[in-house]
Amino acid sequence: MQKLSQRQLFLQYVAQTSEIPMGLEISHAEGIYQYNTQGKAYMDLISGISVSNLGHNHPKVKEAIIHQLNKHSYSMVYGEFIQSPQVELARLLSSVLPAGLDNVFFVNSGSEAVEGALKLAKRYTGRSEIIAFKNAYHGSSHGSLSLLSNKEYTRKFRPLLPDVKHLSFNSTEGLDQISERTACVIIEIVQGEGGVQVASPEFLQQLRNKCRETGTLLIFDEIQTAMGRTGKMFAFEHYGIMPDILLLAKAFGGGMPLGAFVASKEIMYCLTHNPVLGHISTFGGHPVSCAAALANLQVLKESNLIEQVEEKGRLLENLLKHPKIKEIRRKGLMMAVDLGDFDLVLDVIHKAMDKGLILDWFLWNNQSIRIAPPLIITHEEIKKAAGILLDILADSKI
Repeated sequence: MQKLSQRQLFLQYVAQTSEIPMGLEISHAEGIYQYNTQGKAYMDLISGISVSNLGHNHPKVKEAIIHQLNKHSYSMVYGEFIQSPQVELARLLSSVLPAGLDNVFFVNSGSEAVEGALKLAKRYTGRSEIIAFKNAYHGSSHGSLSLLSNKEYTRKFRPLLPDVKHLSFNSTEGLDQISERTACVIIEIVQGEGGVQVASPEFLQQLRNKCRETGTLLIFDEIQTAMGRTGKMFAFEHYGIMPDILLLAKAFGGGMPLGAFVASKEIMYCLTHNPVLGHISTFGGHPVSCAAALANLQVLKESNLIEQVEEKGRLLENLLKHPKIKEIRRKGLMMAVDLGDFDLVLDVIHKAMDKGLILDWFLWNNQSIRIAPPLIITHEEIKKAAGILLDILADSKI
């Protein structure tokens, strides 16, 4: 019997998310590079969709994982036993957040952070209405899916959560729909899957004011933007506006599965009673994931990587000058290169893969290329990547 290849086994036994997976067979990864089974290096310009902010296999994170594994891995469901990695991570995270964001509920992923935050807002306010924004993306579980405005993406999974409204992002005209019956408003400060759409300061301030006036909880989904991606530890720091609930995942775990929703102790306390166990998670705050996240946060806090983000982003933006580039939207090292044509985007992504660059597009914006490299990328690597991209655009017949 002929032995099946890893690719054949992948397609046969691993549930697929699309009919056209990228299909890169990874052997190992280091820094900003991933390597296939033939040893070819691929520069990761999307960080696994904004996950690997410190790159792959960072020595401090790896050391923390091994150290924790030598002690124990899983111990008990989240919230029952006192586990040092959870405690230390929660304490350090609270120290880099403003007062009022000092109580952390650890979960497994971004979608679960969204689910927990929605439940928390409903429980604390006693209200049912949820307001989200058009072209936002908050996850694929049933509750988070209910927040999406894209009916093509959601119609096969109805009925979804009731009492959800969608407002236009960056438009103050619809903010009067926030009322005393609104439990929460959830928003990405930078819309990721919308193609790096950045909230204006005026819009965000008016949103904050309206939520405060109506007693509505404001949720900032920083699942893609936190941990230095935009040039600050958290994107809301650019605006001087604080949420009532903050959502973290992706880069928060340092490459390990981890999410969190963060609020004040007063707000979070309502999950402890009436009913008890208002939100629970078996693997939330897994000690190995928390150990990795703690090391990840310590590196970001103690190094100057975040201070370099804006300069690196500006360098890449300035290098990417070509007639086929219609627009570049950027916040720090989170970038959308708008080519105005999906066929051209696909052509560039496929040719880039052949030349050792990993790129992607966005769920709700298929005319733009996603670029979000690890924060550790060097100036020389930025210049190399930009040069390859420009050559591909010059050679493309589309």
